[in-house]
Formats: sequence, C-alpha cells, structure tokens
Amino acid sequence: MQPIRVLIVDDSAVIRRCLSDVLGSDPDMAVAGMAGTGEIALTRISDLKPDLITLDIEMPGMSGIETLVEIRKRYPRLPVIMFSSLTGPGAAATVEALARGASDYCAKRSADTVESVDEHIRQELVPKIKSLCGARPLAVSAPFPVHAALLPPQPTHLQQLARIDVLAIGTSTGGPNALAALIPEFPRNFPVPVVIVQHMPPMFTQLLASRLDTLTPLHVQEGKRGEKLEPGQIWIAPGDYHMTVGRKGVVSVLELNQDPPENSCRPAVDVLFRSVAQAFGSHVLAVVLTGMGSDGTRGAAAIRVAGGAVIVQDEASSVVWGMPGNVVAGNLADRVCPLDSVMNEIVRRVSFRRSTGIGAGG
Repeated sequence: MQPIRVLIVDDSAVIRRCLSDVLGSDPDMAVAGMAGTGEIALTRISDLKPDLITLDIEMPGMSGIETLVEIRKRYPRLPVIMFSSLTGPGAAATVEALARGASDYCAKRSADTVESVDEHIRQELVPKIKSLCGARPLAVSAPFPVHAALLPPQPTHLQQLARIDVLAIGTSTGGPNALAALIPEFPRNFPVPVVIVQHMPPMFTQLLASRLDTLTPLHVQEGKRGEKLEPGQIWIAPGDYHMTVGRKGVVSVLELNQDPPENSCRPAVDVLFRSVAQAFGSHVLAVVLTGMGSDGTRGAAAIRVAGGAVIVQDEASSVVWGMPGNVVAGNLADRVCPLDSVMNEIVRRVSFRRSTGIGAGG
C-alpha cells in the first residue's frame, strides 16, 4: 500500500516541523509538502496531489476557514483535518469549519516539551489520518450478536410500521457537516422531538447547537436535565455527559449523567439509543450517520428488539463508514440511504400513521 501523502498547512514553523517529524516517521505516511499560508497551499495541491490536508485555522491572509471553503469548491472529497486551538474563538471556528466540510479536527495543545507535543500528535492525529484515508480497515468490526428470533420481522408494507414518536440520531466523524446538511431539511411542522448524540467535547456541543439553530425553523439546543420533549425541538447531548430519555407518567424528559464512557465516548450513542428503546418501545426511529468506530450498534440492536426502525447513511456519502457500517454488518439496518435521501426517509416514516389517521401502535 502506498503511504498516505499529507500536506501540512500552518503558519507556525515549529508546528510544521513537529507534524512533519511525527508523520514522516510513520511507515504508513509521507509528508507531501508544507505551506505557511492558505494561498500557498491552494497553489500546491494540484502538483503535490495529497491524500489529506492538515489545516490551521488562524493564519495570516486567507484564514483556515476561507482556505477550507476554497478546497471544498475545487476538491470536494479531499479529507481535511483542522489542527488548531480548541478553546474560545478557536473552538467556535473549528465548529464552523466542521459544518463547512472539514472531515475532522485535532487539538493543538501546548506542552512543556517537544516530546509531549509529538506524542499528542501521534496519539490523537495519526489515527484520524489513517481512518480517513483507509490505511487500515474502517473499523467495521464483528457484528453485534443479536439472536434472529429477538428481532421483529421486517415489514413488507408501510401499514405494518408502528407510529413514530421520537427520532434519535447518532454520529461522529463528519457528523457536523452531515447535520448541517440534514437539519435545514426538517419541515417546519415536524411532529416529533429529535435527540442527537454527536461525539464532541464540552463547549463544542453548545456551539454546534447554536449554529444549527440558525439553519432551521425548529429549535436546536444543548440537552438540559429535566426538559420535556416536545415536537419541534432538537436536543444535542452536551459534551462529557451521556444523554438519556425517561418517562414521568405520560411525559418524556431528558436526563444527563456522567456514567463511565461507552465505546470510549461520553456522550455515547448506545446510551441514548437504549434509553429511547426503553421509553418508547416500537415507536422509535433511529438514524446512524457517518462516524468512526462502532458506537450505536448495540443501541440499534436494542431499538430493533423493541420493534423500532433504524436508518443508516450509506458508505459513499459517509466521511467514515465505521458507525453506520457496523450497524449494517450486524443486520440491524432497515434502510441504507445516501445523506441527501435520509430526510425523505425520515419524513416518510414519521408522517405515515399521522397522515393516514392511524393511531399509535404496531
């Protein structure tokens, strides 16, 4: 296999050197070139033909986001990892970059020694580069074991579908961009509440919710403990907290906890999916979008066992097909759709029993 060719774009000579030393020492990678400004980077992409770009956000002249926008115009499928500060303005700019098409991000952290900086790059950035460029399998692991007898039979007609009372979405790598494409497509009168887990640290989830809120007539906000779930609301799990849905009589409410991470994640998709399966039974529609790893597979199994339905994003439109691919590998997906068809499938399933006047129930 040919090494992954990386173009490093950063105005700091020190950072360029650190990245070059670490990436160049990995046998699966090669440094295709380096650039100190966005303008220089854009002139070199066609000649260097990199497989991936690491891109700083704060640079003189053309900013990282401006550079990213231009890269996306010219090279829509070229992976770009934002490598920048994740505090204050840097975090807001990173969320903006992710929503505008950046593939992933990695923190640029200060440290006492060059060795600790190098180790951070090796542990945090290198695996993301390899996953995005397919230097190793895209984490489609062994299927989650679910006995076939536990799963409800696949419906052959829409009339066999249960009424949907909640929509749950899970995503990770590539998710902010996918959500930025999906959220504006929600109809103004969407009849059920929406709960989302996007793997992100604290502050990022609040910034993401605020940005997505500007794209839709629905109300997007970070999850809050004790809030009642109502139609027209979209809740995003806050960073470092698992978000669940519970019942208080006939009312459904959000709960938050800091139980141990699952799949190395907090918030975790599995935690949210299990809770909606328990609270709503067969009246759940789940969507698994692009993401690295297998979070969401066990939760999808719980939803299917309860009689709910699961849609996944297809491989061609996913930045990384780990999460949706694992659901498919486990035979847990009711439908596999390209991203631009996911909302049509959501609306079709959520609207069916309402438009026909059929009440809740399987």
